Amino acid sequence: MSDGVLTESALTQVQRDDLLARWSEPQRRYHTVDHLKQVLSSLGELGRAGVTFEAVPVRLAVWFHDAIYEIPGPDNESRSAKLAETMLDGQPFAKEVARLVRVTASHHVLPGDANAAALCDADLSILGESPARYGLYRQQVRAEYQSVPDAHFRIGRADVLRRLLENDTLFHTDVGRELWETQARRNVMTEIQELEQTVSE
Repeated sequence: MSDGVLTESALTQVQRDDLLARWSEPQRRYHTVDHLKQVLSSLGELGRAGVTFEAVPVRLAVWFHDAIYEIPGPDNESRSAKLAETMLDGQPFAKEVARLVRVTASHHVLPGDANAAALCDADLSILGESPARYGLYRQQVRAEYQSVPDAHFRIGRADVLRRLLENDTLFHTDVGRELWETQARRNVMTEIQELEQTVSE
């Protein structure tokens, strides 16, 4: 893979190829290699803006956080964390990578957890994209759940989004809030309103 953003020296070529194959599975529409690139790019943007975190374990957590993605898959993050533990066995940062992957199941970050804050902000940065890009993201997520009846999907999706808005902020770092918070709230609230309107019709 020639794209520099996908270079990760802590992984062997065999491991990178294995993970990229997983991110390229046919059931994926949003959680693809493009998502992997986008999260790594957003993480780099946070770092360049002065957000401090441990680069190696956080970048590796990006590579592993959706490495296993089955639909429905309530334990995808847990299984992805176990995959990280197995593939990184013997590496000093294996446990931290697995811990961070598990955090992405809820994006709930404890105060002072700089690594998780950076990872979760990068992962959710799609929420703060332009309305057009956010609209494509919505279409891609719906396509991943095409086997779920529309009414059930709308209820479940709205519930997920409402839980995100229960927090004072969607993002955990000052830079993340500055970059993405305002537009993310607009995008998410607009989607919730549209989902709820359709359900009530």
